[in-house]
Amino acid sequence: MAHNTELGRHGEQVAADHLEARGMRVIDRNWRCSHGELDLVLRDGDETVFVEVKTRAGAGYGHPFEAITARKLARLRRLALAWCEASSTPTGRIRIDAVAVFAPAAAPAVVEHLERIA
Repeated sequence: MAHNTELGRHGEQVAADHLEARGMRVIDRNWRCSHGELDLVLRDGDETVFVEVKTRAGAGYGHPFEAITARKLARLRRLALAWCEASSTPTGRIRIDAVAVFAPAAAPAVVEHLERIA
């Protein structure tokens, strides 16, 4: 479990760095409420972006995006609404993105970013 937690945290950092390099700004990380946890919340121009990060060390468990089910998307929508209600930050338009991080031990991480998944 510790390995998975470390891998997940590493993937979130890789994703945050990737998105910041593209001009987005992280405004919250690992935000929790009774509905669950948001990995990353960022600003992209006038949009607030809620990002689900899925990290894998290899392909043994399939593509990371395969773990984002319809049920997970519904939860992400609830979490985004809860964050907006709890935050004093103006949200503007909102969107939900997903980032897949392939982080093998012996090679640089590879990042895939999908915008507006929900």
